[in-house]
Amino acid sequence: MSYNVDEMSWIDVRNLFRKWRDDNERKSDDVMELWDGVLASKQQKLGNERHLVLEQVIIAALDCNRIETAEHCVSILSAEFPGSLRIQKYRSMLLEALGRYEDALDELETIIRKDETNAAPRKRKVAILKTQGRTAEAIKELCDYMKIFMSDQEGWHELCNLYLAEGEYAKAAFCMEELLLHNPHSHLIHQRFADIRYTMGGLDNIETAKTHYCKAAKLNVNNLRALYGLFLCAGHIMNSKAVVGKRKEAQKLAHWAMEQIQARTNVPAKDTKATDSKVGKSRLDKSTDELAALEQAFGGLDVGKLTN
Repeated sequence: MSYNVDEMSWIDVRNLFRKWRDDNERKSDDVMELWDGVLASKQQKLGNERHLVLEQVIIAALDCNRIETAEHCVSILSAEFPGSLRIQKYRSMLLEALGRYEDALDELETIIRKDETNAAPRKRKVAILKTQGRTAEAIKELCDYMKIFMSDQEGWHELCNLYLAEGEYAKAAFCMEELLLHNPHSHLIHQRFADIRYTMGGLDNIETAKTHYCKAAKLNVNNLRALYGLFLCAGHIMNSKAVVGKRKEAQKLAHWAMEQIQARTNVPAKDTKATDSKVGKSRLDKSTDELAALEQAFGGLDVGKLTN
C-alpha cells in the first residue's frame, strides 16, 4: 500500500506503527516507506516508544534487505543498552542476513549460555542450521530445546518436519503423538499422523492410520484429504490377509468414504448395485470400479499408483 507521506504527521505514523504491533502485523514494506518518509527524522519525539519502533524497523529492514538501515538501528540500540541479550539477538539476525552464519551461531550461543530459558535464540539456531542444510544438527538442537519447552506445539511440528526430511517416519509419528496430547481435537493433527502411519506401511500402521483418518473425518466432515486417506486405507485392508470381518468392515467404510467424497465434489454417485449383484465378480473388479469413481471425483488423480 502506498501512503501520501507529505500529508501524514509523525503522530499518525506512530499510531499506525502501534496498531501494527498490537495486531502482530509486520507490514515490512509499509514500515520502511513510512520510516523513511516521516518517522526517521522525528524519532526523538517518540519518547519511550522509540525503542519499540526501532525494533520494528530492524525486522522490517531485514525483511526488505535494507541492511544499512538495520545496522543503523541496531547500533543505536546497542549504544543505549550495552550488554542487552535482546539487542544481541538482533545482531545475530543481522549477521544471518549477511550470510555470516557461523558468527550468528556464536552470538546465539553466547545468549543461550547467559540465559538457558530464552527460547528465541534456540529457535534461531535451529533455523540457521536448517538453512545450511545441517538437518542432523538441527534435529539435535531442537530435541534439546523440546526437553526444556515440552509444551511448544510449533517446536513439535518443526521437529516432525525435520524427521520427515530425514525419512525417520517412526520418530515423526512420535512428534505427532505428542501434539495429539496437547490438542486431541485438531482434525489436521489426526490427519497428518494418519498420513505418516500410512506412509510407514504394514497392516498395523494402516489400521492405525484408518483410525485417525476416521477421527479427522469425524471432527471435520469436509476434510477431503482425511476421507481420501480413509478410502485408501480401507482399500488396502480389503485386499489384505486380514480376517473376513475386518475386510467386510473395510469394504463398507470404503463405500461410505467414496460417497462422502462424491457428495463434496459434486460428482454423481456411481451406480454399483447392478455390478455388485453379478455372480462371480471378484473383489478386485469392485475395487477397480471404486477407484475409477474416486479418480473422477478427484479430477483425474492417478489413484491407482497411490494404492500400489
